[in-house]
Amino acid sequence: MPTITPFLWFDTAGEDAAEFYVSIFPNSKVTRVLRYDDTFADRAGQVLTVDFELDGQSYVALNGGPQFTFSEAVSFMIHCADQAEVDYYWDKLVDGGEPSMCGWLKDKFGFSWQVTPDRLPELLSDPDPGRAKRAMAAMMTMVKIDIAAIEAAADAR
Repeated sequence: MPTITPFLWFDTAGEDAAEFYVSIFPNSKVTRVLRYDDTFADRAGQVLTVDFELDGQSYVALNGGPQFTFSEAVSFMIHCADQAEVDYYWDKLVDGGEPSMCGWLKDKFGFSWQVTPDRLPELLSDPDPGRAKRAMAAMMTMVKIDIAAIEAAADAR
């Protein structure tokens, strides 16, 4: 099976973004930095691409210029085991960025992330439709996901 590598287009901040991301996720590292050569006189010597890994998953950041920007149409979901992980990733990634709703945020580079506890899809797909509906209603009022509050809402009658 071929390898699929997410390829992220930045204006000029690809290296900064890669360094930021590898500082947050365990078992992560920058693996290669390529620079523009003199074919591109206005960018010669500047970073072209940065290959990096986040906990074993490969990514490439491209400094391609201002033509394209990120939107919420593409995001990365972080599956978190518990509230401590939700809090950790949320706090690190939203720093300098912008919170949204239902566990979504944009980091300081404008890229969207979903910080999602594993418990959330369990509650949203509860076999009791009333519990699932109450969990969904609670989630829809949140910025950062609060597992205990969603569980309490699901259990309320």
